[in-house]
Amino acid sequence: MRLALNFLRGTKLKKTMKRTSIQAICAAILALTWGYLPHTANADGHARLMTSEDAVAIKRVRDPRISPDGNWVAYSVGGSDLEEDEGFGNIYMTSADGSQTLKMTGDEYSASSPRWSPDGSQLAFTASIGKDAKTQVWTLDMRGGAPIQYSNVKQGVNGFAWSPDGSGMLLVVKDAKPEPAEGEDEDTPKPWIIDRLQFKQDYVGYLDRRRNHIYVMEGRMGEERQLTFGDYDDSSPVWSPDGTSIAFVSNRTEEPDANVNSDIWVVRADTDADMPAAQRVTSGPNQDYAPAWSSDGQWIVHNTVTDAAAIWYATQDLAVTPAMGGNTRVLTAEFDRNFGSPKFMTGDTAILASVEHSGTQNLARVDVATGAVGIVHGGDISLRGFDLHTSGAVAGVISRPDLPGEVFMIDGDDARPISSVNNELMASLDLANVREVQYASADGTEIEAFIYTPPGYKEGTKYPTLLWIHGGPVAQYDFGFSTNAQVFAAQGYVVVLPNPRGSSGYGQDFSAAIFADWGTLPTQDVMAGVDHAIELGLSDPDRLGVGGWSYGGILTNYVITSTDRFKGAMSGASEALYTSFYGHDVYQRIWEAELGLPWENQALWDKISPFYKIGNVTTPTMLMGGKEDWNVPIMGSEQLYQALKRLGVPTQLVVYPGEFHGFSRPSFIVDRYQRYLDWYGQYVKGPEKASGGHF
Repeated sequence: MRLALNFLRGTKLKKTMKRTSIQAICAAILALTWGYLPHTANADGHARLMTSEDAVAIKRVRDPRISPDGNWVAYSVGGSDLEEDEGFGNIYMTSADGSQTLKMTGDEYSASSPRWSPDGSQLAFTASIGKDAKTQVWTLDMRGGAPIQYSNVKQGVNGFAWSPDGSGMLLVVKDAKPEPAEGEDEDTPKPWIIDRLQFKQDYVGYLDRRRNHIYVMEGRMGEERQLTFGDYDDSSPVWSPDGTSIAFVSNRTEEPDANVNSDIWVVRADTDADMPAAQRVTSGPNQDYAPAWSSDGQWIVHNTVTDAAAIWYATQDLAVTPAMGGNTRVLTAEFDRNFGSPKFMTGDTAILASVEHSGTQNLARVDVATGAVGIVHGGDISLRGFDLHTSGAVAGVISRPDLPGEVFMIDGDDARPISSVNNELMASLDLANVREVQYASADGTEIEAFIYTPPGYKEGTKYPTLLWIHGGPVAQYDFGFSTNAQVFAAQGYVVVLPNPRGSSGYGQDFSAAIFADWGTLPTQDVMAGVDHAIELGLSDPDRLGVGGWSYGGILTNYVITSTDRFKGAMSGASEALYTSFYGHDVYQRIWEAELGLPWENQALWDKISPFYKIGNVTTPTMLMGGKEDWNVPIMGSEQLYQALKRLGVPTQLVVYPGEFHGFSRPSFIVDRYQRYLDWYGQYVKGPEKASGGHF
């Protein structure tokens, strides 16, 4: 039976409807697609506890793409090589029935972004093959043979897509660096000359005026022809079905660095003009993005954010707009949940998209005429990307509490795994049991959390407990596999993963409740989660730890300046003195929209800065971060370390060279896990129990 979320046809949900009411409706009509079975020891008794090395051994399955004939699914697999101390990426393909899997790319280079040619004869991907090579498009002939280079762009390629007839490709290319002056060494360091409002980006560094633009290339190694121009970045290009036009996303306001008001634009691909003009399709007050064409080329479905004032707390709706421009019709305004990756289904009468709700990521169908939302495939899962075939077949990456993401063929209620990238590793591990709970915060607001209990958990035993807070703040813990929680649980901890106010998945009001106040309500919410674990008899109230990365570290700072209940803390990639980050991190647009300019509204900036309560901290706290992080720069950790050291609170600062906000070097990831465990082992378990194991 196909699951439905039509909410009794004709009934409309108000955006302000309480999430408990939405949950009640969903509970009445959602059934689990399958139950997950917590791991226990294998029949031979050799299952083992998860280690830090296992954490980096887990491979990441992404970007499933169904072949034109529907017989194969290509996908990328990323992982870490501890011996070489670097990451890798390969392209695989598996038959739709799951009976045969082929590794398509070699280990001497890293490949990603598989894309089938329209006739299915070639599989394209991006890779840097050769010493000091830039990323280019390569193709594999399905009859066999080595990869063949397709593009040869001097500065490399950032994205591509086959034309509908397979005769060429569109490319996303960043403007080339200026040629060095005569006699000037290209490798000689030069000063950065900065004149942009937004002048930094994590993983990039200082920004200049070079922008990403769209090109078309007629055939292999052909000359690239530029289609979009100007002091704007262009992204997410998609061909029209007839191959004459390309829809893309761009912020072309007077000062793009001052806002996030992106729109959908369309540019002709088949013109001989030197500078074809792009036509604006949408005109919303905030973000329009993720375009996809209808099969007749008349409509574009896309994400839209209508509440500009709510910035990143706003709901991400689905909308349709005429491809030639016109009135945008928002389809999901009454649902108040975030949708993503929309695609027209066959016949153009409905849209397939992911939907985020209450700790799940499900696959939804949205009726174009009525906006009615139905769940095509749901339950306690986390859908992490999908592809829709013209036949209606769907391939998606699905994760569960006991399963890192794998490729599944999805047919309504049924989902059949066809990849098994991590099966051998998972089968060897004795994993934590996971329970999803709801509890009341201090003001009665219902909060959802996931609680992991250690392998070998004994009923009635109270365990040392870690409160681990997610980043964002607009994000959610869901039913997907949590590597962090599994590593901690394997060392004998109960792990509490709450979704406090500010999280997504529960509606805009729930998310925006922390607007201009990141600490007060979320601190109440996460502390109530710890109390709930204690009330359930799982947690030892005298052995509590707290931590998180990014916003998880930021909220950790609020927690330790508000209470002395925690014996140990880890604040990763965090900040506490907000005024000092203005002009230093990448968030000038968000800071101004949420707090105002610091010299005009200093009282509010100071009010939300936990740094001014640092004298309250008694919790031994480790600070961590990447030296090159410009998302949440290491300066925040340095300031906290200096203050705690001055106060005599046990502390340690760990700075990882060459790392950005998210780490990539495998040995550093393992090192970070071990430092987590050592710190919590010393201060939460106590010195005599710091070696790990069951407690």
